[in-house]
Amino acid sequence: MKPIPAETQALIERRARVLGPAYRLFYENPLHLVRGEGVWLYDADGTRYLDAYNNVVSVGHCHPHVVQAISRQAGVLNTHTRYLHEGVLDYAERLLATMPTALAHMMFTCTGSEANDLAMRIACSHTKAEGLIVTNFAYHGVTSAISVASPSLGKFIRLGENVRTVPAPDSYRIAPQDMAQTFADGVRAAIADLKAKGIRPAALMVDTVFSSDGIFTDPPGFITQAVEAVREAGGIFIADEVQPGLGRTGDSMWGFQRHGVIPDIVTMGKPLGAGHPLAGLAVQPHVLTAFGRECRYFNTFGGNPVSMAAGMAVLDVIEREGLLDNAKRVGLYLQERLNALSARHALIGDVRGAGLFCGVEMVTDRASRTPATAQTLRIVNDMRERGVLLSSTGEQANILKIRPPMIFEHAHADLLVDTLDAVLGAL
Repeated sequence: MKPIPAETQALIERRARVLGPAYRLFYENPLHLVRGEGVWLYDADGTRYLDAYNNVVSVGHCHPHVVQAISRQAGVLNTHTRYLHEGVLDYAERLLATMPTALAHMMFTCTGSEANDLAMRIACSHTKAEGLIVTNFAYHGVTSAISVASPSLGKFIRLGENVRTVPAPDSYRIAPQDMAQTFADGVRAAIADLKAKGIRPAALMVDTVFSSDGIFTDPPGFITQAVEAVREAGGIFIADEVQPGLGRTGDSMWGFQRHGVIPDIVTMGKPLGAGHPLAGLAVQPHVLTAFGRECRYFNTFGGNPVSMAAGMAVLDVIEREGLLDNAKRVGLYLQERLNALSARHALIGDVRGAGLFCGVEMVTDRASRTPATAQTLRIVNDMRERGVLLSSTGEQANILKIRPPMIFEHAHADLLVDTLDAVLGAL
């Protein structure tokens, strides 16, 4: 690692004084970023970095159409949903049109954490139960109710008494024909354990590409049996689309569509506003009935006109620039190049993913499939030093997480893979 410049060190120390000890920074040599454009980020010295990780800016950093839409609406009106306004209705209708017709109501929040928190409140009202099932290393948010169902937040997170975890469907270690049954068996075991403690299941909540667990996308349809199991037990299925949604997988607008299931609730977040804090959920009307009768919902900023303008602009860009097709084409090319790289570097055990959401699992031995955690940390930091930003995921932090803006092109994929080749060669 290069020495941390004195100016950067001073900024790190100032940050610690002002923001306290709970925040974390990426990379051993933290970045001081000052500007973003498209797939590129620029630091204070003008050095350019390829952003192969940032899912928030789904259509690229500072996309002019999105920036103009936000600025234009901010100069006219910004208020909340207690007043009538066409913006929230236009956007809700347009977003719902991308989903199955059974999902007919939209509710807006500012963050995915809020959306998942609200989804659980709705689930509990609908089922009159409280049990929640998630995967072993899931991340669903940071509110009090959802952080206790987000084991990936770290060892100091204590799971809620109403929360049970199940093994993620690990496609590297489970045969494709066994994936559905194995995952469903885990869900049934969790249901049984909840019931043994006198807790009825309210919901199964999964990120439909299992991002934090290690990125498991195939074969399509493997979550269906698990969804059936929770519904048979009286619970509902919540699809967390904060990371896989909005065309990320290339073959469909939402991750759950790859599996041929219709969720009871779909939660969405970061990518909706391409950097603007916009999130929400879509829900089947009968699931929302009890909550609507028993509670009132109000979110000061959720659904405000500026957020709605941002969301509409993002959908414009996805449609006009053909970003679903781009995610599919470039994603396939990226996986092909990564697979070719595995022929030269034994550290690469598996390449998987869908569209522009790829996982590269690093192992010290392909026969035993032993996680190469230390090497993966070194790779992530060495890639940063060579101008490419990505991260790691999975319970052992041994899977490279590649999730660039959806405007990623073939040349950007080449730069990423060529840089990875060089880093692996230097290890």
